[in-house]
Amino acid sequence: MGVHIIRLPDIGEGIAEAELTEWLVKPGDIVREDDTLAVVMTDKAAVEVPSSVDGKVLELGGEIGELMAVGATLIRIEVDGEGNEGDGPAVAEATDVEPETDPEPKAEPKPEPEKAPERAAPAVARAKGTKPLASPSVRARAREEGIDLRQVPGSGPASRISHSDLDQWIASGGIQQGQITRGANTGIEEVRVIGMRRKIAEKMQLSKRQIPHITIVEEVEIEALDALRVALNDKHKGDRPKLTILPFLMRAMVEAVREQPGLNARFDDEAGIIHRHGGVHVGIATQTPNGLNVPVIRHAEAGSLWDNAAELTRLAEAAREGTIKREELQGGTITITSLGPLGALATTPIINHPEVAIVGVNKMQIRPVWDGQQFQPRKMMNISCSFDHRVVDGWDAAVFVQKLKSLLETPAMLFVEG
Repeated sequence: MGVHIIRLPDIGEGIAEAELTEWLVKPGDIVREDDTLAVVMTDKAAVEVPSSVDGKVLELGGEIGELMAVGATLIRIEVDGEGNEGDGPAVAEATDVEPETDPEPKAEPKPEPEKAPERAAPAVARAKGTKPLASPSVRARAREEGIDLRQVPGSGPASRISHSDLDQWIASGGIQQGQITRGANTGIEEVRVIGMRRKIAEKMQLSKRQIPHITIVEEVEIEALDALRVALNDKHKGDRPKLTILPFLMRAMVEAVREQPGLNARFDDEAGIIHRHGGVHVGIATQTPNGLNVPVIRHAEAGSLWDNAAELTRLAEAAREGTIKREELQGGTITITSLGPLGALATTPIINHPEVAIVGVNKMQIRPVWDGQQFQPRKMMNISCSFDHRVVDGWDAAVFVQKLKSLLETPAMLFVEG
């Protein structure tokens, strides 16, 4: 018997360290080659680290939330044969890694040696607050079925969830058996701020600390715009991407910053330099299972409504699946944030540092609007726009908002050149 050390692999792109966000094994577990051992995060990409050997877990090399250098000891596994413990720390483990949210289901790992025959024991619910253990293919299937693995009892070692457990969960309608009790809940759950949530917290803190925000909220009648959107979708149904309001808003922003290039910019705080960009690179705040991402639609000024709609869909799906590339999350010059149907009457968006402006989309609703003689029902929407008041004056911010309002209320102007 020997000891095989698996080190944090070189994830590429000049990355020197990664944050350990999840362990999927513990000392004493039997693992097979290609079983997922841990999840690490670099920038905003979660990466699964698989085992390259069969064996028994002896020791974990780090704690959740710890930053580990590439090449550092991740885990020690007892194996048949000599192992590699004497090879030295300079050689990083040569093993492939893959995104945590790989959309393609992978082959189920081989059965673990000590696993009991199927249905030999009832599924056991894990302790509250512990994370579910499951193979990548089980995780992929759960995502496709819309199942929260934290709710699924696992029948394997350490409550590991198998495909059979998913089958039973689906067949039961997702209902756990047990007596319903009522009473005071005095529990307190401690949730460490790690991984993407920590990066989001740091970015939001930087934005609020560095940027004095000014926010303007304006009411926009979008009756004509929504009618145009519906008509275009009906005309091109099946052969072009479906249009939401966002591609129209991007077109309006392109026109608005053409007159005010100072708002399509990034502010270098340390150098005291404003970089005004010719290309309009629109960030789209996107909610994902792991937190907020801001993929960037590059050169929105060069794309048609359908080009930008297709790119918006592609980037949003990649962000939610965890397959988005780092360069697709960088280089934005102005951002859109929208809560869709969950949006309120107004919001106060936080600027995506180091940009200087952000446009917030609030929910659409029918409101009574005075036409000079009587109130008429109209489809209305508020836009909430925040600006970096160090470099954007209130007057310029108001002019920008009024330009957006004018273009959105008269959508034909979006297609007039010059």
